[in-house]
Amino acid sequence: MENKCKNNILLIGFMGVGKTTIGKLLAQKLNRKFIDIDEEIEREFDMPVSQIFKNIGEKAFREREKELITSLTEKQLKIISVGGGAFLQQEIRQLCLASSIVIFLDLSFEGWKDRIDLIIVSRPVLHGKSIEEMEKLFYYRQEIYANHHLKITSDNKDAEEIADEIVRKLIVDFDIFV
Repeated sequence: MENKCKNNILLIGFMGVGKTTIGKLLAQKLNRKFIDIDEEIEREFDMPVSQIFKNIGEKAFREREKELITSLTEKQLKIISVGGGAFLQQEIRQLCLASSIVIFLDLSFEGWKDRIDLIIVSRPVLHGKSIEEMEKLFYYRQEIYANHHLKITSDNKDAEEIADEIVRKLIVDFDIFV
């Protein structure tokens, strides 16, 4: 594989898997800037994602998300956390796979269920859904996340362990220099 040491590193995975927490650790370890797409959009609209969905609509959110991701993939040396739904858009998925090292943070549904109480308030796509509907959404998105360069299983690991594993694999598999 060609040297990808200046490519952005893009984290994907289901909501609540730890993309932001792990992304911040990776940014420190690799001396790169961390950007959380959802946080950037929240800052621009001056409201949380749940309020953006409610007040302005998911369509406006997704359009801004696409614009922001598109502009960031033209830059280098960033760690980018992409919201759980962004990668569902084929154009974004193709752009990210072509321009960045895409890392899928994988967590089992059982492991994810343990986190529901921590994330449900801030995730509008989960509001009003039964656990069965959440499970269906989880597995549907797993198929989309199968498009990646590197998969890291995060069950039974803390964020520090996951970040260290990613760094090791980036060094070995992608010639990333620390």
